[in-house]
Amino acid sequence: MALSVSVIIPVLDEEDAIGRVLGDLPDPGRVEDGVVYDIIVVDNGSTDRTPAKAAEMGARVVWEPRRGYGRACLAGLAALDGPDVVLFLDGDYSDYPEEVAALLAPIREQNADLVIGSRVLGEREAGALLPQARAGNKLATTLIKLLYGVRYTDLGPFRAIRYTSLLQLHMADTDFGWTVEMQVKAARQGLRIAEVPVRYRKRIGRSKISGTVIGTVRAGHKILWTIFRHACSRGAK
Repeated sequence: MALSVSVIIPVLDEEDAIGRVLGDLPDPGRVEDGVVYDIIVVDNGSTDRTPAKAAEMGARVVWEPRRGYGRACLAGLAALDGPDVVLFLDGDYSDYPEEVAALLAPIREQNADLVIGSRVLGEREAGALLPQARAGNKLATTLIKLLYGVRYTDLGPFRAIRYTSLLQLHMADTDFGWTVEMQVKAARQGLRIAEVPVRYRKRIGRSKISGTVIGTVRAGHKILWTIFRHACSRGAK
């Protein structure tokens, strides 16, 4: 039987990018290389034609008007029908959607439960990963290694995880802490974790997080708070 993969793409005003993202992904419902894809675009309150474009290209559109990256991801999860794997991808075309096969490979080969697409290990277009994002990544991954004993190189949003493993994590974060919450919980629960190099380019449009000072500060604070909070709860147990 084909491996079933649900791709969740949170979006907010990505009218100029979402068509390219979906155009580079396998067609929904078709079996390709032994994988059948279900493409879900979660609209997080767009004021442009992002959801309409997604629907025109065959994606399932889910609405989550309450702002927050984590809330959008949770809304996407609520729409799933028990796939084998869940793959998360941004809607700004900074990732390369055609690399989904590389992320799925360690899971298909029974070598991993969670696979992170590492922009640090892969090729990056000049200026794509901003200095504040690189510094934040380095600090966060260093702290995770010290506190949890698991080595990551990136907190990148392009990732794949077994659906059953994802359910065990009881994800709850509603905004900037979503990716790091998944990674520290995976470390705590002893999931088999792998990283694969992925390419990264400048996004289409301005980042809602690293593109602003307040967004960068809020995201950095939430990421660090999430790392320490779960470490403390582990110690309490």
